[in-house]
Amino acid sequence: MSTKIFVAIDTPSLDAARSLALRVRHHVGGLKLGLEFFLANGQSGVRDLAEIGLPIFLDLKLHDIPNTVAKAVQALRPIEPAILTVHAAGGRAMLEDAKAAAPAGTKVVAVTTLTSLDSDDLRSVGVPGDPRAQVMRLAQLAMTAGIDGVVCSGKEVAAVRAAWPKGFLVVPGVRPADSARSDQKRVVTPREAADAGASIIVIGRPITQAADPDQAARAIEATL
Repeated sequence: MSTKIFVAIDTPSLDAARSLALRVRHHVGGLKLGLEFFLANGQSGVRDLAEIGLPIFLDLKLHDIPNTVAKAVQALRPIEPAILTVHAAGGRAMLEDAKAAAPAGTKVVAVTTLTSLDSDDLRSVGVPGDPRAQVMRLAQLAMTAGIDGVVCSGKEVAAVRAAWPKGFLVVPGVRPADSARSDQKRVVTPREAADAGASIIVIGRPITQAADPDQAARAIEATL
């Protein structure tokens, strides 16, 4: 891919998503499509955007019993996403079954701890310790399960890279130095994430809500 940047296109509108993707396509390495887009447009919408020629990161964060997740991944096989997310908290059997069900060309990566969560949030759901400890625990589980990598914040990616040199590490919650954090709590700049070992970085609002998305993507790309 030409750049590590995947732009997060979080909109239910297929026309808006296509327009945005066409504007930024020369300065990003792929398109991240999440629940909002997928539930509104389904597999046909994903195919439509795939025609632009950029890799598709399908961020559905699947989390259920192993058999259900495996069948869900099998149902997605026709669109062959470049990257697909599941939740590491689903356990080893679920991770193994998700990878086994995925097309050969699809990287299955496990979400460790959402970048919108901090220590207080984790304690409120019964997870002791800080986010880093939880990320490292789940990254080890994902590596043992034989999937391709994990999603973690830029605060933890260096430690995960040291423990998993060949892992495919996705870093969301990335914000340029002059950008608002919005609902993200554990953030780093694009350059910090890349230098720390991110395989790809995911950037949404700093590009998608900019007055000129193409210029915003170009400016971020230049920092890398």
